[in-house]
Amino acid sequence: MNFDYTEEQSMLRDSIAKWAAGQYDFEKRREALKSEDGWKKNWATFAELGLLAAPLPEDAGGLGGGPIDIAVVMEEFGKALVVEPYVSTVVIGAGALLAAGDDAQKAAHLEAIAGGERIIAFAQAEPKSRWALNDVSTTAKKDGAGYVLNGQKAVVLGATQADYLLVSARTAGGQRDEQGVSLFLVPKNAKGVSTRDYPTMDGARAAEVYLENVSVGAEALLGAADGALPLIERLVDEANAAYNHEAVGAMRMMTSSTQEYAKTRKQFGRAIAEFQVLQHRMVDMFMHTEESVSMALLATLKLGESDAERAKAVSASKVSIGRAGRFIGQAAVQIHGGMGVTDEMRIGHYFKRVTMLDSTFGNADYHLKRYTALSAKAA
Repeated sequence: MNFDYTEEQSMLRDSIAKWAAGQYDFEKRREALKSEDGWKKNWATFAELGLLAAPLPEDAGGLGGGPIDIAVVMEEFGKALVVEPYVSTVVIGAGALLAAGDDAQKAAHLEAIAGGERIIAFAQAEPKSRWALNDVSTTAKKDGAGYVLNGQKAVVLGATQADYLLVSARTAGGQRDEQGVSLFLVPKNAKGVSTRDYPTMDGARAAEVYLENVSVGAEALLGAADGALPLIERLVDEANAAYNHEAVGAMRMMTSSTQEYAKTRKQFGRAIAEFQVLQHRMVDMFMHTEESVSMALLATLKLGESDAERAKAVSASKVSIGRAGRFIGQAAVQIHGGMGVTDEMRIGHYFKRVTMLDSTFGNADYHLKRYTALSAKAA
């Protein structure tokens, strides 16, 4: 099997790396994070480079790519510590529209996503739901042809920048029933929608979203009512696969940066890279990174398999990459010494990012339990 990137994918990777080196280096990123509108220029650049259109079908204004194209983008984003809401918009938002949207919904949103004119945030988690996708207390009551939504969504990544919210709400059944969950695409400026925005520890932004008697028309419902949970599970697996590649990019940078630092930092008259115990540690960092590359690719290649096979591959990769990210981050900080966690050095920022990625849509412990349950069910 050939695991090489195509010429187009290599060009895509190189264009992102070139942009990041010139426009998104560590210092420019820090300055952009201080500005509420700093992300807008970057988002416009993503559109110009074709990053938003890369995985979308050609008839929707896209370039006809797929999961591997997303993997290329996300690994480079991980290297550059990009915090713009790419996954929530392109992977989850566009993915939901492609899977369940009707022609009118696709026409209204997909080309706008590809052109950088539409940002979508995934409002799925709730204050008490943890990582259970079926635990939904937000309600959507039928009101004529439309619905009225009430509830609260927690830690909605990208909600600060979003134009629309992709909201999971219960249209039937009890709070934890698998049946009765529906998806709605709600304008963020709709009457009754309010947000409380805040920064996350890795430099991104999230919000608590409050829905109070939010009236939406029938066109807001994405797919059939009551049966959205399998689609949500698929979207979350696809998002986790993308985040895996972002984590790989961050791990590559932590490993290479630590190796370079160890060559210049001297102790007892020698570069610390000459100390055997640190050489062993850095070899372990390299090995964990390379194993993570393989696990991330495995999960991406399994996205088109059956629900059970896809879920097992994604959970296995989350466990392996989550643990590897913690080991590599801790080792990088320790070799850099106390200054490894200061705001002025990027190592600490990479460690924060991989920590956040591990806990997004379930951490390593959660996915180990999920993998075990799926394996037992298949036996």
